Amino acid sequence: MALLEIDDLKLTIDGIPILKGLSLRLDAGQVLGVVGESGSGKSMTALAVIGLTPDEAKVEGAIRFDGQEQLGLAEADRQRLRGRAIGMVFQEPMTALNPVMTIGDQVAETARLAGVGRAEARRLARRALDRVGLPAEVAPPGRYPHELSGGQRQRVAIALAVVLSPRLIIADEPTTALDVTTQAQILALLKQLTAEDGAGLILVSHDLAVVAQMADHVAILKDGAIVEQGETAALFANLTQPYSRTLLADAARVPIRHRQPDLAAAPALEAIGVTRAYPGPRRWLRAGAPVEAVSAVSLAIRPGEIVGLVGESGSGKSTLLRTLLALEAPQAGEVRLGGEAFTGARAQRRRIQVVFQDPHGSFNPRWTVERLVAEPLHLLDAPPTAAERRRKVEAALDQVGLLAEAADRYPHQFSGGQRQRIAIARALIVEPSVIALDEAVSALDVTVRAGVLDLLAQLSDRLGLAYLFVSHDMGVVRGLTDQVLVMKAGVIVEQGPTAAVFAKPRHPYTAQLIAATPDLDRALAARAGRLSGGPAPSR
Repeated sequence: MALLEIDDLKLTIDGIPILKGLSLRLDAGQVLGVVGESGSGKSMTALAVIGLTPDEAKVEGAIRFDGQEQLGLAEADRQRLRGRAIGMVFQEPMTALNPVMTIGDQVAETARLAGVGRAEARRLARRALDRVGLPAEVAPPGRYPHELSGGQRQRVAIALAVVLSPRLIIADEPTTALDVTTQAQILALLKQLTAEDGAGLILVSHDLAVVAQMADHVAILKDGAIVEQGETAALFANLTQPYSRTLLADAARVPIRHRQPDLAAAPALEAIGVTRAYPGPRRWLRAGAPVEAVSAVSLAIRPGEIVGLVGESGSGKSTLLRTLLALEAPQAGEVRLGGEAFTGARAQRRRIQVVFQDPHGSFNPRWTVERLVAEPLHLLDAPPTAAERRRKVEAALDQVGLLAEAADRYPHQFSGGQRQRIAIARALIVEPSVIALDEAVSALDVTVRAGVLDLLAQLSDRLGLAYLFVSHDMGVVRGLTDQVLVMKAGVIVEQGPTAAVFAKPRHPYTAQLIAATPDLDRALAARAGRLSGGPAPSR
């Protein structure tokens, strides 16, 4: 008997079909990968299994967990299953965790709600935190979520899901915002927990390489329906549907560059020996020794050049970016923009713009797109008239492939990829020479990401823009950038032409990052090697 059987699952909200006759099966000890673009129904399928669909949703079909039909169960019965029999790992741990409760109390609370006594709940919480790699000496149970790194918070979210050793774990995009080494650790942890407990794992992801590496079976969703499904290696080797083949092609697509940067040109942006330090922890009444987040970093980006900046969380990337944007002043060294010292003066700021990771978070939801895109126009010497402003906004939207009518709509009326194009339009409207992109495609699914990367390459070719591309996605950096800088503990440990660095990394840390990056071809080759009984290819 299968651990989980989904048969002809249909879900509608206000009469709109969201899930259209899904049928899936998962055995104990197996991993089922569910992939597809944003809006394909992946997360709604996971929520339907655990009984957390919206109140207005109408659900039909069958969901049998351990032989018991779930649809029609009383809410009290569903609550008894959650945590005890079915654990859920959500995509964003900071929203899944209570910011005013310690991590130990939060993990123990899951056990307490299942009827476990206080002392036993604390013991189970301590065991769960140990299992996910957070022993007391690393993350004391009295700490709060904001005191932990992103990877540690995700481990706490996993501890919440596995504290009672459930038979089914659902992980919804559990590694989206994590750097490659932390991602590799989280994926290995989920695989380990599944093997140790004999649990089934549903892994919801838009990353085909991650799914190929982790899943025994894969289901590909589009518009609420399963396009095709099957055993992982066989499925990827024999994709029959155009949509599936498009997903696979987009995952491997490399933006085409038609214009090579002039490496003899004067830098558009330059850092010379930049150091940024913060006060160390106070000891009694004395300030601790300063902690250098960025130490003597030098870099140069020329017109038309795309430079990647990679490194783990905490490596200093964000601090360096803030310093380059003149949002923080360096204690030593200098940032030069267009050959002159960059002080952050208004006249200079129009020459460097930034695109953030989450466009929705950087937009005022009450502003129209016209007002959002026009926001940087205050940097111009003379404010434009209303008609001129509208013309500039429409021209910027056209550059990123959006219609002029988009100017009259609001951010929530657009998809994630469209919102990122609006963010790029906002950066373009003042005609900068440099654009910094901070994890600008990390939260996008493969098809949308491929479109945004193509757009960035086209804009660089056409306008001669220089990009500083900050990312933890080594695959994207490899495909888009001309040069790459590898940062560790505030220091650039390796830099050079991207192709050369990836082909033959000189620093062990660079080699570690590359090896930790999920690779679709490598994952499928390793899986084929295991199935044939031969050795898996070495990394």
